[in-house]
Amino acid sequence: LPWQISYEASLEALSLKRFYPSFLRTIPSDRQQVKAIFLLLQRFGWTWVVLLGSDKAWDGLDALYKLLTASDVCVAYRGIIPVNRDASSPELRNLVRILTDVRVNVTVVFANRGSARPFFEVVVQRNITGMVWVGSEDWSLDQTIWQVPGIQSIGSVIGMSVEKTASTMLERFESWKTAEESTAPERAGSTEAGGGTGGGAQLRCTQRCTGCRLLAAAPDMYDAQASFNVYSAVYAVAHGLHDLLGCGSGACSKGTVYPWQLLQKIKQVNFSLYKSHISFDASGDIRKGYDIVMWNWSGLSWAFDVIGTFSVNPDRLSVDQGKILWHTKDRQAPTSVCSEACQPGEKRLQRSHHRCCFSCVACPSGTFLNRSDPYGCQPCRVDEWAPARSEACFNRTVEFLSWSEPLSWALLTPTVLLMLLMAGLAVLFALNASTPVVKSAGGKMCFLMLGSLAC
Repeated sequence: LPWQISYEASLEALSLKRFYPSFLRTIPSDRQQVKAIFLLLQRFGWTWVVLLGSDKAWDGLDALYKLLTASDVCVAYRGIIPVNRDASSPELRNLVRILTDVRVNVTVVFANRGSARPFFEVVVQRNITGMVWVGSEDWSLDQTIWQVPGIQSIGSVIGMSVEKTASTMLERFESWKTAEESTAPERAGSTEAGGGTGGGAQLRCTQRCTGCRLLAAAPDMYDAQASFNVYSAVYAVAHGLHDLLGCGSGACSKGTVYPWQLLQKIKQVNFSLYKSHISFDASGDIRKGYDIVMWNWSGLSWAFDVIGTFSVNPDRLSVDQGKILWHTKDRQAPTSVCSEACQPGEKRLQRSHHRCCFSCVACPSGTFLNRSDPYGCQPCRVDEWAPARSEACFNRTVEFLSWSEPLSWALLTPTVLLMLLMAGLAVLFALNASTPVVKSAGGKMCFLMLGSLAC
C-alpha cells in the first residue's frame, strides 16, 4: 500500500482513515485550526461575526460554521470569496458591501492567500476601518497581502500560524549560505588552478551531501515553516526506518523492507527536532498546535507579534493581553455583538432568526427570570412574591404590630371608640325596646345588626 507524508495539505477529510489509511502529515489538520479560531472568538466575547472563505478552504469554513452555530456565537453572514477575480470585480465589491450592511466588527477570513489579496484590496478601496480580521494559517503570514497599499487602515489582523520552530535551523541555513557565498570565489580559483575544490572550503552540514554547495543559488525569501514541515517528514521516515532495521543495536539489518512495515513504524515515531516534538495521532495528524499572531503596523516593514498559543491534547488557548495592540480609536478590544446583554430580571424578546439579536423586556412583579430560560418570565407560587425585574421569588412573611408602636394606637383608638359607640347604641335600644321608634327601626333585629357590625 503506497503511503504519503504531506507537509502542506491541511484538509480535515484527509484524517479519515477509512478513505486515506496510509496518509500522514506534518502540518496540523484544519480541525485544530477551527478549534483555535472558535476559542479565540469566545475568549474576546465576539458573538456576531461574518465568515468568509475560498473554494479550497470551504471544508474548514463549514466546520467552523457548524461549531459556531452550536454555541452562543451567531454568524451574521457566510460567503465565498470569488476566485480568479481582481479588485475591480463586481462580485468582490458586492461581498465587501455586505460586510458594511450587516454591521459586524469581526470577520473571519478562512481562505487561501490567492483569494485574500484581491479581497483586501477592495476592503481598502471601500475604506472599511477599525474592524478585526481573523485570518487562517494560509494567508495570515503572507507578506504580499501586507504590501497592499493602505492596508494599515483596515484595523487589527489576528491570524493562525503553525507553532513556531526553533530559530536554530534558520540560523544554520543562513550561516551555510553566507559561508558558501564567501567561499565561492576561492573554490572557483582552486578549481581553475588544481582542477578540484579546496579542502578548506568544505562546509559543516548535518548530513554529508554535495547539495550544501548549491546554497548560494537559494532565494532570499522562502517559507521557513513549510521547509521545516518537509524537514520533519524526512526525519520521520528516517526514524521509522531506523527503528524498522533495528539500527539502535549498532548494526542495521539488511533484510527486505516493505512499505506497509515502514508505515507502521512511522506512525509510532516520537522524537524531538529543534525543540519541536514530532509524533502522529491515530488519524495520522501531527500533534502540533498554533501560534496566535497579530500584525504590527508600528514599523515601516512587515512585522507581527506572537500574542498567544493554541495547544492540543488537551485543547487550550492562552492569550497574552499585554502584547496586544488594538488598532482602534480607544486602543481597547472592540466588541462585536448584535444586541447588548439584558440587565438582571429582563427577558429576551427575539426580533430576528438570529438568537443573538433581541430586545430586553423587564419581568413584571409576581414573576421572575430563570437563567436557564432567558426568553420567558415565570410566575411565583401562591405563597411567594417577587418585585419587578426579579431573578427569584421570595417567601411571604407575616408581620405583627407591637402595642407600643404609633400605628397600633392609631388603629386601636378608632376601633375602641366604634365598639363603645355600638355598645352604647345597644344599651339605648334595650332600654327603649318597646317604643315605636325602636320597633320601626327593626326591633330585635337592631341587636343582630349591631352584633354583625361589631364582628
